[in-house]
Amino acid sequence: MSSSVQLSTSSTRWDARLWGVLVTVSVVVGLDALDVSMVAVALPSIQAELGLSTGALQWIISAYVLGYGGLLLLGGRTADLLGRRRVFLVAVAVFALASLLGGLVDDGALLIATRFIKGLAAAFTAPAALSIITTTFHEGPARNRAISIFAVFGASGYSAGLVFSGLLTEVGWRWTFLLPVPIALAALVAAIKLIPSYSPQTGGGYDFPGAITGAAGSLLLVFAVVEAPEIGWAAPRTLISFALALALLATFVFIEKRSKHPLLRLGILRSGPLARANLGGATFFGAYIGFQFVVMLYLQTVLGWSALQTALGFLPAALIVAFGSPRIEPLIDRLGTPRTILAGVVAHVIGYALFLRIDESSSYAGSVLPSMILLGIGFMLAFSSLNIQATNGISDDEQGLAGGLLNTSIQVGGAIGLAVVTAVLTGNSGGATGPAALLNGLAPALTVVTGIAVISVLVALSGIVGLRKAEARSTVAEPEFAAAE
Repeated sequence: MSSSVQLSTSSTRWDARLWGVLVTVSVVVGLDALDVSMVAVALPSIQAELGLSTGALQWIISAYVLGYGGLLLLGGRTADLLGRRRVFLVAVAVFALASLLGGLVDDGALLIATRFIKGLAAAFTAPAALSIITTTFHEGPARNRAISIFAVFGASGYSAGLVFSGLLTEVGWRWTFLLPVPIALAALVAAIKLIPSYSPQTGGGYDFPGAITGAAGSLLLVFAVVEAPEIGWAAPRTLISFALALALLATFVFIEKRSKHPLLRLGILRSGPLARANLGGATFFGAYIGFQFVVMLYLQTVLGWSALQTALGFLPAALIVAFGSPRIEPLIDRLGTPRTILAGVVAHVIGYALFLRIDESSSYAGSVLPSMILLGIGFMLAFSSLNIQATNGISDDEQGLAGGLLNTSIQVGGAIGLAVVTAVLTGNSGGATGPAALLNGLAPALTVVTGIAVISVLVALSGIVGLRKAEARSTVAEPEFAAAE
């Protein structure tokens, strides 16, 4: 039995310890999300000081995504097997140390290495944190409320990362690396005091062949995706990387089917809500990360905005997420996750489509702000709902696995979306970086972003169809039960 702090189903108020656990793990996940986007606006300053090539500069972002997206599945299952608290504490400590080193190094290769280590640490903290939440609060309104608050930090991290990046770059790019250090250390101290010990899963062995092939396949897949725009999608190295990644992942599936103690119990993928949450999360973030990249280039290269102005341009979306997400739980309880996810992804599609109107003289209020507002609303509605849907109905001993699957889908989806959008943008701008050339590539790139978002709408609609079928079966069953009485 685990010694988790379970919330009583009859309780309507949370004590200080419950709040402490929730806020502590939420802050760490906020840091994980923050780090995905916080260095983006600082890249030109980093390039100027360290003398990095454009290819090396890309890897400051890609190295983090590689570690984060490539090892999330392993991180989630490790939390289940070795203990969520233990994995969480070690990973937070590694994250803080890597952040400190990243802010101090003067070599581009070392900077990229620290980013990979931070991504690796995040791959273990994110699923461990979500599983701590889902095993601390009972499924239903209490868990929905907790995950809604938890999701505020994650969603705000993605949005606020750009804002902080612009503000801190005005002082010095190293502060974008150093800022997480004291926050992570404070969270580590709080976690040691507040998070109870969870007994790891017992009675089973460890699937080392599955862990090796699964991690290697995931890492190589993400590596191939983030490298392809630079060296070419049809380049021999890209094709070989994809082929090896698929071979490793196929071997992983083969091993999992026959393992007595699989790293990934394949039966979990038969859950329709979990599968839709993963596919929806991948397409939702694939579109968003691609859009974020396009907007940054547009604001700074075409409109000539500074890093600070660019950061403030994203502020409305961040504020909507920060203030709206904690209040979204009653709506999710009332409508259900399929409907709130649908509303969120539709808001994003409209926001992306509106941005297609931009030109070299577009105003912020008329062309940019409406999309930012819709992005904030969409994140507020969809992000919490995706987390809830991915973990509902999953047993406690597989909550880390479910969280790892969702976060893997989000990170890999974001990496693929960014890679595809970058390739389209570069191809249509002729490789040039001037305002006129960039404008030629923006419309096709934004069309691709909108298309990816439309896929997320179709996934969400499939969830609505399933929900209506379930409601219809329930309605038919009730009269039969009444007649029997």
